[in-house]
Amino acid sequence: MPYVNVPNDLSKIKTKIAFNLTKRQLICFGAGAVIGVPTYLLTRQAIGNTGALFAMLAIMLPAFLLAMYEKDGLPFEKVIRNIIRVKFTRPGIRPYRTENIYAPFVRKEEPIEQSKEAEKRK
Repeated sequence: MPYVNVPNDLSKIKTKIAFNLTKRQLICFGAGAVIGVPTYLLTRQAIGNTGALFAMLAIMLPAFLLAMYEKDGLPFEKVIRNIIRVKFTRPGIRPYRTENIYAPFVRKEEPIEQSKEAEKRK
């Protein structure tokens, strides 16, 4: 009888569309190819094969990074957004401050104590 392992957490399984790739990976790889291949073909005559290959590689790497990188179930752009929020848009040091809700009552008691002392003097 065939035996198949079933993972405990089925939410981590992603739907594969073609070539055992997800829709996100297909879109990012396609965008990288649409941008990278013409770059190689147009720069091959000017800077040679090696230079054109490195230019194509540098242009296609961000698309591959967007397709493949994932941390804690979050894609690359959400991880970068979270890092930018924490480092730049929110305050770095947030001191712990409390508000004394009894402060107004303390000020009201001072005149009462002074009036009691004045009554004792009489």
